[in-house]
Amino acid sequence: MNPSTDEDQEAIEKIRELIKDIDTAMLTTVSDEGLVSRPMKTQDVEFDGDLWFLTKKDTGKFHELLRDRQVNVAYAGKSFVSIRGVAELVDSPEKLKEFWNPAYEQLLEATADDPDLVLIKVRADTAEYWDTGNKLKMAKFLFRRLMGKNTEGTEINRLVEFK
Repeated sequence: MNPSTDEDQEAIEKIRELIKDIDTAMLTTVSDEGLVSRPMKTQDVEFDGDLWFLTKKDTGKFHELLRDRQVNVAYAGKSFVSIRGVAELVDSPEKLKEFWNPAYEQLLEATADDPDLVLIKVRADTAEYWDTGNKLKMAKFLFRRLMGKNTEGTEINRLVEFK
């Protein structure tokens, strides 16, 4: 990931701030029947254009990612973030142990050394966010939009492209 401008770097930091307190993301993959979304726990690392998830090899999402690596990751909380990118399956016991949390033993019915575990690394192509945390800015934006007035300077969303 290589932000092209200072403005892009600020946007990446904004995305990091918006998703850091949202524990669960919706990972959307492509199945034979169409799009499928499921809740996933984002690994606790600083967002730099990559997201990390943990799964098992005997799951639908694993097999879907073998066929089509295009994904979308959506976060909803006080604000909203949608990240489109390409997923990579990473079979690294060392990296997995970095992310391991004892709570996964019950959730995944596995231990940290289970050979069925695999990491999903999503490299962002684009990210769009809607910063609804600033209530005054949101109200001003909606009022101006409803009145048919210029909303320049009151935008609450931003699209960021990763190079």
